[in-house]
Amino acid sequence: MVEHIGRWQAGTLETVTAADQAGERLDRVLAGAVALSRTRLKALILAGEVKIGGRTIRDPGHRVNAGDVISVNLPPPEEPAPRGEAIPLNVVYEDDDIIVIDKPAGLVVHPAAGNETGTLVNALIAHCGDSLSGIGGVRRPGIVHRLDKETSGLMVAAKNDRAHHALAAQFADHGRTGPFERGYLAFVWGAPDRPKGVIDAPLGRHPRARDRQAVRSDGREAITHWQLMERYAGTDGRPVASLIACRLETGRTHQIRVHLAQIGHPLMGDDVYGPGFKTKAAHLTPDARTALEGLAGQALHSYLLILRHPLLSQKLEFRSELPAALARLRHELACPGGGDPGPGVA
Repeated sequence: MVEHIGRWQAGTLETVTAADQAGERLDRVLAGAVALSRTRLKALILAGEVKIGGRTIRDPGHRVNAGDVISVNLPPPEEPAPRGEAIPLNVVYEDDDIIVIDKPAGLVVHPAAGNETGTLVNALIAHCGDSLSGIGGVRRPGIVHRLDKETSGLMVAAKNDRAHHALAAQFADHGRTGPFERGYLAFVWGAPDRPKGVIDAPLGRHPRARDRQAVRSDGREAITHWQLMERYAGTDGRPVASLIACRLETGRTHQIRVHLAQIGHPLMGDDVYGPGFKTKAAHLTPDARTALEGLAGQALHSYLLILRHPLLSQKLEFRSELPAALARLRHELACPGGGDPGPGVA
């Protein structure tokens, strides 16, 4: 039998061999004490992660003595590389260097806790094969920016390291010195009292909810330009919602969602930053309420992406029409009872 004389501390476990274990192989003794496979234990021994009495032992077949103090150091597990999955992609543009896709709402961009598979990264690995850039890290190959799971629209990914570096520089510059622009369409509660504006409010992690962002004086600079596109009246004839076009001067997590909530016009369908506005749904027509309830989450769409090709230098411009769920919401908000909502905005 093997007697434990310590607890897991900094990845190290110590055990002592009993008399009846004398003469047995080191890897077999450890297999009876540690919940790891023989293959994994052998690899740890060969890597010099096992000591007896303070002396490193690199031979899995080393014969132990009774009373030997064996210590095993378990390094932090390596981040597993995502696997390719045959997930359909709506490819807008592709060449040897970049790929632009139109992401549907509900698709997570990269693997994380709770979403290890079924992500855009899994789809890109299957689609692009070995060419996909690894600069973004094992979990984010080729990714230079992201959209929230529920946000639909245009995204670009790099297919090699040179393209990744060049794209990352454009995103960091945010169009200050080149033809770079990201445009979003947002359906929000209420109607601004002016046609356009700029929200300049620094963002940082919420002090009580780690998965949320908040406006903070000690946060990072965050600037959103917005323009009112359409106003929608409720059943009482008063403005109940609007369509707003946003352009980012910075790219912080949840930036548009937090900024629009900050000025009193949170995104429709956003239960994180606009839960107090749910009661406004009572002022929508039944068809508009049904359209709102059919959304995957917040009503936000990345409709415009302008960038310079990272290697060929020419300006590229891509536009995406509203997906069906948001197009239906717009129709029901603009034309209660039916009719033509007017010219498209995307």
